[in-house]
Amino acid sequence: MPELPEVETIKRVIEPQIKGLVIEKVTVRRPEVVAHPAADAFCSTLTNQVISHMERRGKFLIIVLESGDCIILHLRMTGGLLLTPTDDPEEKHTHIVFRLKNQAKQAILQKQDAPVAKGSLELRFSDMRRFGRFWLIPKDETDAYSGIHKLGVEPLTELVTAEYLHTRLGKRKKTIKECLLDQGVVAGIGNIYSDEILFTAGIHPARPAASLNAKEWETLAAVIPERISYFIETNKISAEDYLQTKGRDYRNTPFLQVYGHAGSPCPKCSQTLCRMVIGTRSSVYCPVCQKI
Repeated sequence: MPELPEVETIKRVIEPQIKGLVIEKVTVRRPEVVAHPAADAFCSTLTNQVISHMERRGKFLIIVLESGDCIILHLRMTGGLLLTPTDDPEEKHTHIVFRLKNQAKQAILQKQDAPVAKGSLELRFSDMRRFGRFWLIPKDETDAYSGIHKLGVEPLTELVTAEYLHTRLGKRKKTIKECLLDQGVVAGIGNIYSDEILFTAGIHPARPAASLNAKEWETLAAVIPERISYFIETNKISAEDYLQTKGRDYRNTPFLQVYGHAGSPCPKCSQTLCRMVIGTRSSVYCPVCQKI
């Protein structure tokens, strides 16, 4: 599943290319992907709207329109966004296509009595497992659908403090690994980066959150934004490379220290990294650097 660094990468690649473009047409091939409103209303409401900018909240992407309406989307397990020329072959499992045009360029060409360029673009959403969802929220409507209002603080803000983490998690009997996955506390951390955060902090993933001491809460509060920032930076990719690789080759795999490396030597002490299942989720840790 794309986590905060991957979603932020998608935003940074796509936003500069779609700002100011007009949604000429919307095609929905899998109506269940549109959670609100009905697919027909989704398409008709968006037609001829102008894109203002994009935002990110946790793992959600938000396309803000000049009208004040917002398209909220969550990629879930296998969803992906790709901005591509209209004549490029579609990826498998493409469920929604936004046909985009440059209104200003079209107007100039028409005034010059010149042929309108064929260089339209399409913003395509594909999802093999069809878990990803879209919500269209009109400017005057409260979003009671996407769940975005339930999210906790952003990990890159000053709100992530030892006091905040201890207040929200310090009495919980659940493991600290499970607590870091709680989107209602800190938004955007998933299975991959919870492993990386806990390894850097030297905290065993199976420890109950209530067992952490004041120093460990301070360490976590410092490590969370540092690791998320680091992985956003290492995720950087140009728009050209993103398109060429179909939005698949921008992951942090070469930079991960423990996630996916069970059985390999620890990068700090060379002890063999171990894997365990915590709350149905796989977790990799060092038994020496992260003593329980």
